[in-house]
Amino acid sequence: MKILFFIQSLIAGGKERRLSQLMKGINSNKEIEFSLAIMSEDIHYEEVHDLNIEIHYIIRETKKDISAFYKFYKLCEKIRPDIVHCWDSMTAVYSVPTCKLLKIKLVNGMVVDTPVKQNIFNKDWLRARLTFPFSDIIVGNSNAGLRAYKAQKSRSICINNGMDLSRFENLKVPASVHNEIFGVSAADFFVIGMVASFEERKDYYTLIKTAISIVSGRSNIRFVLVGDGRHFQRIKDLVPASLTDKIILLGKRSDVESIINIFDIGILLTNADVHGEGISNSIIEYMALGKPVIATRGGGTDEIITDNHNGFLIDPGNAVELTEKIDLLIGSQLLCSRLGTEGKKMIKERFDLKIMTRKYIEVYKKMIC
Repeated sequence: MKILFFIQSLIAGGKERRLSQLMKGINSNKEIEFSLAIMSEDIHYEEVHDLNIEIHYIIRETKKDISAFYKFYKLCEKIRPDIVHCWDSMTAVYSVPTCKLLKIKLVNGMVVDTPVKQNIFNKDWLRARLTFPFSDIIVGNSNAGLRAYKAQKSRSICINNGMDLSRFENLKVPASVHNEIFGVSAADFFVIGMVASFEERKDYYTLIKTAISIVSGRSNIRFVLVGDGRHFQRIKDLVPASLTDKIILLGKRSDVESIINIFDIGILLTNADVHGEGISNSIIEYMALGKPVIATRGGGTDEIITDNHNGFLIDPGNAVELTEKIDLLIGSQLLCSRLGTEGKKMIKERFDLKIMTRKYIEVYKKMIC
């Protein structure tokens, strides 16, 4: 079985992480030969190079460079994959003509969110309408996403994210992480953190507003924000100069697991006006390390967090509710422990990389039977 994975880029992100994890998971399977086609030279997940696979670059000179269709066709004509598995809406568009002409099976993996705008003015929604009819299988990482994109039930399947749980072993000593971030290694800080891109789809504004209110009156609370993006400086400028030692923006990091390991609470706030989550890798990472989670309700988040069982769900943009849940967790180590334990248990049962890998292999085998 020969598979060609096709993705726009491998920058830091959810679907990019999921693809790198899947390739790692199937790399030892002798029945599968796979390679990667990518439309950018930017590869954040350097472990991809350790897989010793062929990487083919389909680079566009401009956004409207239609030669990418021809480049992808010539690549597939040369290597003749049994299956093309695309991972975003753009590569889905580029995949369809080639797969139809060369009679290659197409796995359309563009469903990674839950679209708020379900009309042709949403480019992903439009691309779904154009590519779904020509896709053999449509894979989403949440049922909410598949429903929102109106994927045909008979040709769609939900496969949740899979995480290599060994990533959470042999982490940096927490004292050294404390020392690097806070300048002290033994301080008794309660750490609240969020790992997410600084883009419009994430609600850092509600988090900063809440953080300023909480740390202004308490000396032992720290907020740590991890990630990068277009709005990074704008968000950073919202933090008063007097509080920059209590609300800390780290930017992009490669040691995310070690940083999450010092969190007491993991946060994921979504801007529900423009974005609906699929299944967030950040939430999975928080839970894998036994952290209680507070997240914006809606989309795929409701499929991973059961309110007051393994975390808390709050309404979009509700700073009052966020503050209440944070205060509740600060005041109860027992509650933190209970939510964290239930979350960790669920990750092992549902989101292990081995489970995701097995399900994808089952899909691939059925397609070429």
